[in-house]
Amino acid sequence: MNLVLKFIQKGIVITEQIFYNQSMDELDKLKELSTYTDVEPAEEVGAGAPPPCRDGIHIHHAIMPGGKRIALLKTMLNSACERDCHYCAFRSGRDFRRTVLTPDELADSFMRLVKGGVAQGLFLSSGVAGGGIRTQDRLLAAAEILRTRKGFRGYMHLKLMPGSERAQVERAMQLADRVSLNLEAPNTARLSKLAPHKVFLEELLQPLRWVDEIRQSQPGVRGWKGHWPSVTTQYVVGGVGETDLELLATTERLTRQIHLARAYFSRFKPVMDTPLENHPAEDPWREHRLYQASFLLRDYGFDLEDLPFMGGGNLPLGVDPKLAWAREHLAEQPVEVNRAELSELLRVPGIGPKGARAILHARRQNCLRDLGALRSLGISPKRAAPFILLDGRAQPEQLTLW
Repeated sequence: MNLVLKFIQKGIVITEQIFYNQSMDELDKLKELSTYTDVEPAEEVGAGAPPPCRDGIHIHHAIMPGGKRIALLKTMLNSACERDCHYCAFRSGRDFRRTVLTPDELADSFMRLVKGGVAQGLFLSSGVAGGGIRTQDRLLAAAEILRTRKGFRGYMHLKLMPGSERAQVERAMQLADRVSLNLEAPNTARLSKLAPHKVFLEELLQPLRWVDEIRQSQPGVRGWKGHWPSVTTQYVVGGVGETDLELLATTERLTRQIHLARAYFSRFKPVMDTPLENHPAEDPWREHRLYQASFLLRDYGFDLEDLPFMGGGNLPLGVDPKLAWAREHLAEQPVEVNRAELSELLRVPGIGPKGARAILHARRQNCLRDLGALRSLGISPKRAAPFILLDGRAQPEQLTLW
């Protein structure tokens, strides 16, 4: 069937031919829509590996905060979009079949998967059709049907659409375990080259700020399951020349100002029939180093000034940023594990927050004298050895690193 959708964007009427099979079964539509969200990282779903399929539907084995694993369906309501982002497979005018689910169809088909033991949680996004506010209403309608009519109490991650209203943000927070909105770029200048008709401050950043304002202004009120949801964002990496310093500076600021739970970094990969189709794909190691650096800023007490940026503002691809810092600062002044503060232990390669707390607890009972004591605490001795002292002594494995 030919469906002509007319979208009004910034005073310009955009007419697009959208082809989809109206007779498709709801689960057939879900099969198609679930494949599209593979490109969008969310939760911990083993990036880089294709998700397993159940009857043609992609189900991700996601790790939740706290370590619990669930079967997560990542899908969309609508693969039609009126926006013309230069990198995006769903951009307006691109020639491919679009698929649409109504809120009721989405709720019905998802609950069939839940009752069949196929899915336990839902990540729900959508292309923008009819404006961000109208699209957000449809996402909220699907979530409300699941929570109120269908009685779904499992995990739900809801996307916030560009230009969403504050009341819509608040309602999403009342229904979801996590909400997110993709900034896509670290600032206005970069966004104008990546998604020229999106407005960085008003459309993208403002709804994220509202999430924290709502949490702070209503401390006695709680969202779904007795707590407000966490909030995340995502960037496209390597599409328009943005630097790691730009990406991490914005991430650090949002972590501090609006309590951003985390940022996702999606390396640019060219899509045919888009303005950036001839732009080279970004190196996957860059994405990996950005994740490592963002965790150092969030969980390890590092500042931007501690990270080993090169002259152009990017991180070196060949070395873990924590290891690079330790080689410069700890090789000649190793950390005495039995006396170090928590903040000092967190600077040592191989020692994470859990391991650092285990050291603090263990050394109250006994002095830690050898690498075996660290190994018993779940710490990687090989990585830590070059940068520590145990009871005043350097460790023999120090020589193996160099």
